[in-house]
Amino acid sequence: MSLFFFLLMQVAILAYALLGGVFLAFSDFIMRSLSRTAGSGGVAAMQVINREVFRWVFMALFLGMAAVSLAVIGYGATRHGGPAGLSILLAGAVYLVGCFGVTVIFNVPMNTALAGMVADRDTTRAYWTETYLPRWTFWNTVRTLACLLSAVLALVGLLAMVQAAPPTG
Repeated sequence: MSLFFFLLMQVAILAYALLGGVFLAFSDFIMRSLSRTAGSGGVAAMQVINREVFRWVFMALFLGMAAVSLAVIGYGATRHGGPAGLSILLAGAVYLVGCFGVTVIFNVPMNTALAGMVADRDTTRAYWTETYLPRWTFWNTVRTLACLLSAVLALVGLLAMVQAAPPTG
């Protein structure tokens, strides 16, 4: 295993876990807190959050890990066979499908719909409580689990590769 890939896997493990932690915070307490705000406060706050998420730190990490995941999948599929390679391949695939794919297919369309609504209207409050909160939080929890599973699979694969490598020196 090259030093570059060894370091890339370490960064990937940390990034998967970090993204999982961000998503966990939303599923665990942020969405519940927003649901308990008076009037249209939760809707307005989430609209602001959805605009602010495009700042470079989160988006660079989120989008960058999609690209890294493709590299991880390629490495796991072509450079290392056996359980270690499979674990690494699955780490990348789980992120791409369970985090990136879920975001694009489920969470972003709900965010877009919410962005176009007036916060203090009855129809917006109905969408917020009956559709957005339960569905968005469900799919966000899927993203949380996918990121954390990706971190675990990448760690297991990397450890197996290191243990299987011939000693140097």
